[in-house]
Amino acid sequence: MSIRIRGSNAYGHSGWFTVYCRICNRKLKIGTDLVYKCPKCEKKYNAFFCEADARGLKWKCPYCSTELVPAI
Repeated sequence: MSIRIRGSNAYGHSGWFTVYCRICNRKLKIGTDLVYKCPKCEKKYNAFFCEADARGLKWKCPYCSTELVPAI
């Protein structure tokens, strides 16, 4: 019999889907907020951006100048 842990490690907890904007440190929820990411720098720099900062960057990553894509 398996026992499911309750809390932050439980499946479906909002902590699994929460990221922070790399520029303004705003808390963003993937699936609820419009979140942009760099496909190349996502793992290395945790490069997620809010809509306002993505627009200010002209939808280009500040680290590698790659086009930002929406995080789904």
